[in-house]
Amino acid sequence: MGGHGLMAGKPAAPLNLDAGFVALKNQVIERTGHFYYHDKDDLLWERIRKRLRATGCRDSIDYLERLNDPALGPAEWARLEAEITIGETFFFRYAEQFAALRERILPEIVERRRSDRRLRIWSAGCATGAEPYSVAILLKQLLGDDLENWRVAIIGSDINEAFLDTARQAEFGRWALRTLSPEDRAAYFEPSGDRDRLRLRKEFRSLVRFERHNLLSLLEGTSPLQFTEFDLVLCRNVLIYFHPDTAIRIVRALSDTLREGGWMLLGHAEPNPAFASFLKVLNLPGTVAYRRGSQEAEGQGTPFSEIASLLALPSHTPPSCAPLPRPARRPPERKPAPRPVRPLFPVAGQAPAALPRCPDSILAEVRALADSGRFREAEDLCRKALAAQPLSPALHFYEGLIAQALEKPAAAEEAFRRSIYLDKSFAMAHYHLGLLLVADGRRGAGRRSLANAGRIASGLPGETVLDEADGITAEEMRGLVRLHLRAVSRPEKGE
Repeated sequence: MGGHGLMAGKPAAPLNLDAGFVALKNQVIERTGHFYYHDKDDLLWERIRKRLRATGCRDSIDYLERLNDPALGPAEWARLEAEITIGETFFFRYAEQFAALRERILPEIVERRRSDRRLRIWSAGCATGAEPYSVAILLKQLLGDDLENWRVAIIGSDINEAFLDTARQAEFGRWALRTLSPEDRAAYFEPSGDRDRLRLRKEFRSLVRFERHNLLSLLEGTSPLQFTEFDLVLCRNVLIYFHPDTAIRIVRALSDTLREGGWMLLGHAEPNPAFASFLKVLNLPGTVAYRRGSQEAEGQGTPFSEIASLLALPSHTPPSCAPLPRPARRPPERKPAPRPVRPLFPVAGQAPAALPRCPDSILAEVRALADSGRFREAEDLCRKALAAQPLSPALHFYEGLIAQALEKPAAAEEAFRRSIYLDKSFAMAHYHLGLLLVADGRRGAGRRSLANAGRIASGLPGETVLDEADGITAEEMRGLVRLHLRAVSRPEKGE
């Protein structure tokens, strides 16, 4: 839960970079490939300063000497890489892609591999492991008891050794499990030594192993031999870190690790027309997928010009298309009858000219409590903070997220609307309000809120990281909104 605390329009504090920063930055980008930081000196400097304080180094030059030290350098590079990578993740993130995995991709792979009963799957850039573990759960759902008769290898890799250590523990706070129903949490997880965390059951853990891997090694010819012959590669929201030219080379190299007919999924905002020159592009319901050329895949591709047009945010409700599969166990009895929204100000639409910001430390504490599943405490702290800062859009936004986690949809709606009232450009508040309204059956109102989020994102540079958005950029938000608008633009059966 959280993000980077960046919002378009906030004045940037002047940076006090030292003389060695540019050389250090260049070496960081060269080693990690994280071109993401090429024009984000403020973010990179903030992370480097943490390591300067931790190591006692005087400045960037002193720190660069430490990184290049044969004895101290390897461990310090690992710590720096842990600092500059983003590890927020949760189970079944981006439901549209997991719906495609469940309904189309994994069944096709299983059928094609039924003769030798062998599956190899790679989750590249897996962070703390929720993605490969989610795939393990899907395979168990798909194959049932017959899974025991298959040789399944799911590899989760990341450049960040600290993330991998966490992933191997397979223990997650309730916030990382927020998309799962109580029944699913009970089926897939068991209590751990920490009362605020749950551990994935052994039957799923045993399917996944974790290894450190730098995607740049694919380009250098130093990638370990076991990273090959995959039936499925997931590399989602990793390419955003790399220079566009490097990203194309990485995807081409990833395609070479696939078996003939193998599948690849990238992040929603990461398609590139160049990929169509060496991969077949398929437009599945709610997402774009790729396949390495095979007779089975012939004739199933979609011209990228058509896909690119779908990725652009529509200016009105888009044409009808197949809706996404309904989430499992969606309560049928929910009624679209929220409590009236309580206005913040006596005159509607008249907000103060300047709004005080909530201190980042309070937001960080609220996020930490929610991340650990201590929602009641997070709710209590949010209320206390709002008593002191009643005009903070971010606090009202988190109040809404926490209310959702506590299954209080009406309270969540109120909180999101208060956040939007205070800051009409708060894209994530519009987005979550839209999702809530759609889930509550108010599809028209939900579409309008989602479209508002998309319009705000459309007015920003594509690489802008949205405030409180778990690292989601404006371009990614446009893609997400497009997918959701397509999904709710056509009446479901029975409507």
